[in-house]
Amino acid sequence: MGNSGVALADNANATFWNPAGLAFQQNTEIGLTHANWLPQFNADLFYEYLVGTYHQPGIGTFGGHVTFLNLGESERRDGPGDNGFQGVFRSYDFAGGISYGVKLSERFAFGTGVRAIYSNLSPSTDEVSSGTGFSAAFDLAALYRTAPFALGGADGTLSFGANLANMGPTITYTDADEPLPTNLRFGTAFTVDFDEYNSLTLTGDMNKTLVNVNSSTRVENGDTTTVINPDPFYKAIFTSWGSQAGVINPDNQAASLGLLQQFTMGAGLEYWYNDLFALRTGYFYENPQNGDRQFLTFGAGLRYNIIGVDISYLYAEENSPLANTLRFSLLISFR
Repeated sequence: MGNSGVALADNANATFWNPAGLAFQQNTEIGLTHANWLPQFNADLFYEYLVGTYHQPGIGTFGGHVTFLNLGESERRDGPGDNGFQGVFRSYDFAGGISYGVKLSERFAFGTGVRAIYSNLSPSTDEVSSGTGFSAAFDLAALYRTAPFALGGADGTLSFGANLANMGPTITYTDADEPLPTNLRFGTAFTVDFDEYNSLTLTGDMNKTLVNVNSSTRVENGDTTTVINPDPFYKAIFTSWGSQAGVINPDNQAASLGLLQQFTMGAGLEYWYNDLFALRTGYFYENPQNGDRQFLTFGAGLRYNIIGVDISYLYAEENSPLANTLRFSLLISFR
């Protein structure tokens, strides 16, 4: 649905989109998502996401999740040609954590989550210290859903959600401190139940990365080095709202991004028939000076008894590394 869902968050995957959405769920669910990552590179990159939820009456709903991103195999070299080949190594990112959602009133919910993050990009060598890093992060989220209201001959429901995700200390590779991609996601969802069989939901999300990096120069023994100094996450939440550097333009100059250009936007549409079969589509947009990801999404879902299966397809320009991305999800719901 165009990477939108912060105000929908209606199954176990709410641990990613908006943990406050867990508060409105009373089922025990287990979900698994698989996607080949950047398939145009044909580099054995893939993404796995395992999630589970459990509702405790009177307390709230708990969730646990594990994320694994395989970054493929790389060669280790200390020079050109066969003599420079020093073997191969594999890189990956791993995260695991817990989430919690609770209703503060009949219509308003609060959610939070914590996770540990381990990144293994490269092993150590005699010249370079280990390219692995460890960090931790937490989320704060909220979700409000109106009571159903009359809409002609149908019933409507409006939801508003926000998730301030991935707040935590920097992660260190070799000698560099890299900020975690703290992200603010907010949006809305509007659902129309035409009758007991047919419903339609429209979603819209906006995202902004809350990272602010300053640079300075250091001179040692006549050599000038650029030092990157990221603001701590609790400071970057406020300092990242100014202009930011964008991609390098043809004149080899970094573009300056205004505030609106720093946001990504997603919109989606979901149709359900009898809570058994779903059709979905969406559109995602990112400013050309800020990464230029633009794509359409199409998907479908089936529910039978306790089993749910979903599939999505990402359509982008032929030369985009995101083109032809497929994502598969399995959901098991215990009433």
